[in-house]
Amino acid sequence: MKTNFELRYAAHPDDAKHYDTARIRRDFLIEKLFAADEANMVYSMYDRMIVGGVMPVNETIMLEAIDPIKSEHFTSHREVGIFNVGEGEGIVKVGNEEYTLGFKEALYIGRGEHDVFFTSKDSKKPAKFYFNSTTAHKEYPCKKVTKADANQLHMGALETSNERTINQMLIDKVLPTCQLQMGMTELATGSVWNTMPAHVHSRRMEAYFYFELPEDQAVCHFMGEPDETRHIWMKGNQAVLSPEWSIHSAAATHNYTFIWGMGGENMDYNDQDFSAITDLK
Repeated sequence: MKTNFELRYAAHPDDAKHYDTARIRRDFLIEKLFAADEANMVYSMYDRMIVGGVMPVNETIMLEAIDPIKSEHFTSHREVGIFNVGEGEGIVKVGNEEYTLGFKEALYIGRGEHDVFFTSKDSKKPAKFYFNSTTAHKEYPCKKVTKADANQLHMGALETSNERTINQMLIDKVLPTCQLQMGMTELATGSVWNTMPAHVHSRRMEAYFYFELPEDQAVCHFMGEPDETRHIWMKGNQAVLSPEWSIHSAAATHNYTFIWGMGGENMDYNDQDFSAITDLK
């Protein structure tokens, strides 16, 4: 097994508006999350969120405590939200407990001195574990969450190209967490827009992970201040960091699914500052 990580520093919005394409992609886009028998992570200075991917094929992979967190266990003072976005089932072992995750199933791991291991049931159809992690002040129980357990919101319409189902899976309506909130939004066939009207929530950052996108298609993620927007062209199985001052929305050349994860001081999902679509620049 191999663990890779990189550190991403926070940017002031006045500075970010001057970034060229290469700089925007370097600072906000996470291109490589999955590689055989590797754990890949980005430690972001935005609310200290870690965004990562683990793809066990022939080996069992341990969730190692990377240097920036300065602890013996990855979860010593962190909580973790995990989604399996791979073809096959996978097993997450947390201490002495094992959790089997199928496609689009999630697991919450609370703070504690846990040894965490990832395994695929079938090396020919490996699991792909996408995860977000934030700092935690209290230990809550680990829990598996499926779409059947989720708080579901049906929003948008085909006429506006944004018909979608928001599966709120790791949020306070489903289970207790410290600050991490995660969910999965599935776009209906024929719909390509997500998170419209665009908004910011200055009390928490967010990460988006896009998947179920054909290899020959792409998604265009929009970020920046509402009156100073920028875009990032992305492929499937890639993630993007969204600062507290930035909108986060996208349109693609095909319908897709994305996982959103938030960390910060406010747990109110509906605490948002909206911008009218016609006011975006």
